[in-house]
Amino acid sequence: MTTVLALPVLLPVLAAGASLALRHHHTTQRLLSVGVLATVLATAITLLVRADQRGPQVLPVGGWDAPTGVSLVADRLSALLLTVSILVALSVLVFAIGQGVTEPGNETAATFHPAYLLLTGGVGLAFLSGDLFNLFVAFEVMLGASYVLITLDSGRARARAGMTYTMTSLTSSLLFITAVALCYGATGTVNLAQLAGRVAELPEGLRSALSLLLLVVFGIKSAMVPLHFWLPDSYPTAPSPITAVFAALLTKVGVYGMLRTQTLLFPRDDTWILLAVLAIATLLIGVLGAIAQDDVNRLLSFTLVSHIGFMLLGLALFDVAGLTGAILYVVHHIVVQATLFLAAALVVHRTGTAALHRMKGRAPPTALITLLFLVPAMSLAGIPPFSGFIAKLALFQAAVAEGSGTAFALLGAAVLTSFLTLAAMARLGRKAFLETVPGPSPASSAHPAPPASPASPPAPPDDEAHQEVPARLPGRLMLGATCAMALTGITLAVCAGPLARLSERAADDLLRRDTYRTAVLEEEGR
Repeated sequence: MTTVLALPVLLPVLAAGASLALRHHHTTQRLLSVGVLATVLATAITLLVRADQRGPQVLPVGGWDAPTGVSLVADRLSALLLTVSILVALSVLVFAIGQGVTEPGNETAATFHPAYLLLTGGVGLAFLSGDLFNLFVAFEVMLGASYVLITLDSGRARARAGMTYTMTSLTSSLLFITAVALCYGATGTVNLAQLAGRVAELPEGLRSALSLLLLVVFGIKSAMVPLHFWLPDSYPTAPSPITAVFAALLTKVGVYGMLRTQTLLFPRDDTWILLAVLAIATLLIGVLGAIAQDDVNRLLSFTLVSHIGFMLLGLALFDVAGLTGAILYVVHHIVVQATLFLAAALVVHRTGTAALHRMKGRAPPTALITLLFLVPAMSLAGIPPFSGFIAKLALFQAAVAEGSGTAFALLGAAVLTSFLTLAAMARLGRKAFLETVPGPSPASSAHPAPPASPASPPAPPDDEAHQEVPARLPGRLMLGATCAMALTGITLAVCAGPLARLSERAADDLLRRDTYRTAVLEEEGR
């Protein structure tokens, strides 16, 4: 049964090649992509159940046992995040199909499906990789695919954003491969289970240096302040489904890398002061940046940066309660952030602009679109009884239980960030839903209505992020995919009890490193 561990990686990669060969058969391409991701989702659920009931599942690739060979490993944490990630990727794919990104007349149709499938294969490899080098390979697979996706369609803004994204990612990759080389040079292995034993034997200074280097690597990939500068300039320019899947998955893979390496290789007995300071900075700088934005997608991108701080908060506490809250928050944020970007795409689709100051006087979004925005927005702000409130409550309780001055500083920053997030979401909602006015159906006009205020500044000619688009009603697939995501967020809140217990078991696994090591190496002393 452990052979199913290969499917989340193998199926999307093989399907990407097949999809490229079928680039002139668009219907077959779409059916193949949806079918493969649905199969991978079923596989991920199976792995989650087995990992929870029987412990970590291990597949020695090619029959070569660890540490000699490459191993794929699914424990509670990796299987849970894989399941949620593939569910989101499938929903966003359906949204993209409904939006017309993959229509035969669209020049991006031939490359979208292969790149999207390759991206999901890279995400699967990142979560299941049992050694540092293959984790590096997974990030490179995601980088190649994401560069194609972020530069779909032509235009200077997207090309510029693509270069920013790529150069930053390549810098992170150079640091990552350097960290891999240093770990191998110091210990003679890159297998995570074996590294867990050998890193402990290194001098304290070298251990600290390796820990900080990996923190920087994954800090760039997760957009931790002050390494976040690339994200708000890159994500908003991509097509809306791509922005949604990037926001939901790519930064969380970085957070996963941080959780995995810091707990397994560099265990601590008390609060990590440095990470606590970075968490506070991420929380506050991100949300203040969001309040200052006029573009919908840039506003949501800054809130994405800010809420990475909640996950760092849980890791900084470095106990079961803190890690439980961090895992809950990662799961919640994957779903809610994707839903918000999809709902924002519906708003832009309806009003014809992403600029908040230009929405005044436009035809208002429908009641359904309004609801689809309000549900994830309230969850992100931490309004009860949504999943965001439950995840934040777990983190707040962990900080109070820890009881130190650092923990209370984290708690204060988190509470302030929640209120400021609510203010940012309220401002976005007021501009998009309350200041718009009833007017003719956008479907009846090929051009959006002009802004009501003549004082509104015109868009610069090369400002592609604010270019006007024909306002129209979104299609059924777009609405259906967004509804599915919103319902998934509600389901997380309804199932908060079982999900919290599963997250607690996953957090306990992270701190009880011998379970992971024994499962991978088969013999505790190897």
